[in-house]
Amino acid sequence: MARQVFVDAAECTGCEYCVDSLPEVFRMTENGTSTVSDAGGAGQESIQEIIDNCPAECIHWG
Repeated sequence: MARQVFVDAAECTGCEYCVDSLPEVFRMTENGTSTVSDAGGAGQESIQEIIDNCPAECIHWG
């Protein structure tokens, strides 16, 4: 089973780094935080790069 990625909205600062870098996976919500729109939109290596570089450290594997 593939790992699932999620954004902790309580930690997200809305910087849009993930959305700008990987729009196939992430989108902004009406609340100004990021969310996962399609976890299968990119490979795990690409998602891990976003996790490693997220300034708010709010993206995690579940």
